[in-house]
Amino acid sequence: MTITVRPYTLADFDELLDVQREAFPPPFPEQLWWNRDQITAHTETFPAGAMLAEYKGKVVGSATSLIVRYNGKPHTWEEVTDGGYIQRTHNPHGDSLYGIDVCVRPSFRGKGIAKALYEARKQLVVRSGLVRFLAGCRIPGLHLHIDKISVEEYVRRVTNGEIYDMVLSFMIKQGLMPLQILDNYVEDEESLHKAVLVEWRNPNIYNMTG
Repeated sequence: MTITVRPYTLADFDELLDVQREAFPPPFPEQLWWNRDQITAHTETFPAGAMLAEYKGKVVGSATSLIVRYNGKPHTWEEVTDGGYIQRTHNPHGDSLYGIDVCVRPSFRGKGIAKALYEARKQLVVRSGLVRFLAGCRIPGLHLHIDKISVEEYVRRVTNGEIYDMVLSFMIKQGLMPLQILDNYVEDEESLHKAVLVEWRNPNIYNMTG
C-alpha cells in the first residue's frame, strides 16, 4: 500500500482528533488527546516536525517532534514537550530531533504506517543535519517481568531479542537503540511509569566522525 507522509496543519485537526479517538478510546481520558491549541502550537513552532500519514486521502496516523540539545540529563515527557505545546522547549539550534508521539488508527496497524512516520523522521534528521533522533519509549511488558529481573536487565534482554516488548522491540526494529532509562517519564502503569530513551544516529555525521 502507498502511504504518503506530509506536514499536518490546523485544517487537519478534525481528522487528527478522529485518529486519536480511535487509537485511545475510553476509558483513556480525552483531555490527553491533542487539543486545537496544541496542534496550532506544533504547526507554528516547528511545522516540519508535525507529520501525518495518509492512505488514499484518509489520515491514518500522525507523529509530532521538536528539536532539542541532548545533554543526557533525566527528564519527563511533560518537561521535554512543554506540556505538549513545545513552544518553550523547541530549540532550532539543537542537535537532536525528539519524537513526542506517534498515533495510528487501530484498523491500519501492522500496515507500515508507524514505520513510514519513523522513516520520515529519519529523513528530517538527515535533511536538517541533526546528529540523532530521540524518543522516550514505553516498555509495557515490564510489569510482567519486574518481579524476576531488574529494569536494566529487561531492557538488555529485549534489545538482544530474548524478550518481546510491544513498543521497544518495534523501536529496535526501526534501528533505534536504548540510551538510558528514564524514571517517572509519564503516567504508565504497564511500564511502571518508566521509559527508555532510544536513539537513531544520523549515518552521515557518524560516518564522518568515525
